[in-house]
Amino acid sequence: MKDDQKNFLIFALLAALILFGWPQIMHWVFPQQPPAPTKIEGGKTQVVPNPAADPAADSAKALRDRQVVLAETPRVTIDTPALKGSINLKGARLDDLVLTRYAETIAKNSPPIRLLSPGGAPGAYFAQFGWQGAGVQAPGPDTIWQTSGPRLTPTTPVTLTAQSPTGQVFRIEIAIDENYMFTVSRSVANLGAAPIAVTPYALVTRAEKSTDVDQWAAHVGPIAVANGSANYINYKDVAGGQPFDTVGGWAGFTDHYWLTAVIPDQRLAVRIQHRTTPTGGFQADYQLAEPITVPAGKKITYTSHFFAGAKQVNLLETYQRELGIVQFDRAIDWGWYGIIEQPIFFYLNWLFHLVGNFGVAIILLTITIRLLLFPIAQRQFASMAKMRAVQPKMKAIQERWKEDKQRQQQEIMKLYKDEKVNPLAGCLPMLLQVPIMFALYKVLLLTIEMRHQPFFGWIRDLSAPDPLTPLNLFGLLDFTPPHFLAIGVVPILLGVSMFFQMRLNPAPMDDVQKQVFAFMPWMLMFLMAPFAVGLQLYWITSNLLTIGQQWLLYRQHPVLREPVKKEPAAAKK
Repeated sequence: MKDDQKNFLIFALLAALILFGWPQIMHWVFPQQPPAPTKIEGGKTQVVPNPAADPAADSAKALRDRQVVLAETPRVTIDTPALKGSINLKGARLDDLVLTRYAETIAKNSPPIRLLSPGGAPGAYFAQFGWQGAGVQAPGPDTIWQTSGPRLTPTTPVTLTAQSPTGQVFRIEIAIDENYMFTVSRSVANLGAAPIAVTPYALVTRAEKSTDVDQWAAHVGPIAVANGSANYINYKDVAGGQPFDTVGGWAGFTDHYWLTAVIPDQRLAVRIQHRTTPTGGFQADYQLAEPITVPAGKKITYTSHFFAGAKQVNLLETYQRELGIVQFDRAIDWGWYGIIEQPIFFYLNWLFHLVGNFGVAIILLTITIRLLLFPIAQRQFASMAKMRAVQPKMKAIQERWKEDKQRQQQEIMKLYKDEKVNPLAGCLPMLLQVPIMFALYKVLLLTIEMRHQPFFGWIRDLSAPDPLTPLNLFGLLDFTPPHFLAIGVVPILLGVSMFFQMRLNPAPMDDVQKQVFAFMPWMLMFLMAPFAVGLQLYWITSNLLTIGQQWLLYRQHPVLREPVKKEPAAAKK
């Protein structure tokens, strides 16, 4: 009796630690959940403003300020299916860019995501391309470039031209594809009487840190690929950061879903570096390792790329393959777990294009996984049947050797060996589910393909928590409960499905274990409430399939339904 009380107290303590310590553990280990894009109030679905949005997205004043800044300099319009904006002819800067395919919120009138902004405007963020040289006056940040045309489109590149007082003509030809990749070809024609040495460079600078949260499992911030490896850098480490000397690589800044990257010629040696700016901002840049000599009367050209857009998985891999950009797919922080995450993403994305709904695709993914694990589950139930059969003998051993724990363990292990029972076999399907669930969790959070994907009804974003909760009578009361109490309908369904699944399991003989199993579904309901609806949908579907699977396998192993028989007194002696 004392042992049971002791075990129960230990269980209660562990349950309290898990329940109250879980938010801190989740904040450190798991990426922060994006906020639900809607809330249910007054019986209606309302769109929640994006707290991480650029100031221009929500503030009329910020829009006017930016327009004032944009109007101060001559510009070339950028017009593609994926991007809108302009190139600043003063300094040849790409400093005005919005992503037309992505909105700040799910509202119909939501403004598009703004990625780049000019210096002097809120959230200044821009890229610049240029030359450095000895004995030559290269164009600078105040140079006004001349343009070959007023509009940059996928079919009409533009060429910017500037002439140096020392007799050189500098040109920047900018082309863009249908998505987010700029091709930047810089040339120098030396019309002077002596050779010159020039070094091409490119930079991307931002005045402020990203509003997205950088966490252990999802990097947000400076990034550099050099010498065949990706380097995820914290903002606080930029000031003292060391440069990377490499052939092949790139540098830039990554947000949760967006990326800017300056990409040098992958065949030439460059120096890549992150640094802070005099105004307290952050800069990623590269320059050629060795200057290029341009003889008198000759011309040289250097071609590089600049990416500014959404981190679409297939698109990043296409650029990596077709343009030879080293590890461009590492812009998404898959981590060491990518070997499982990426196959799950590609299969889930294929299912989505097949059925047209990511929620249905997650259900089909769950069915696929359970079918693959079905043979293992059969062995699990066979092992459970054997364990059920030896329970009376094991209980007798525990009673007989309760004063000698070491001898008790020896006798139990001998019983397992004699009866050919593996007590851990029943855990295997659950252990296999853990990496799959964590991989799906990261896929839902990291990939932009899941962003703002609806399922049905009030579920408008499968990558965010469920916004519908009974604490405000499912939105009929006009208030939003605190985040830690707002348990949604989907997590409640998860708890109910877990409850019925555990009811079908063979009842444990130990009273403490019975209490643990009775409490576990409702504890998991609280623990899973802040997670993405898509992950909860996976778990609910898995529970329902498990219930059906248990029903089928109980018919094959009816001994699991039989009550445990007590070992005869003679056998205990």
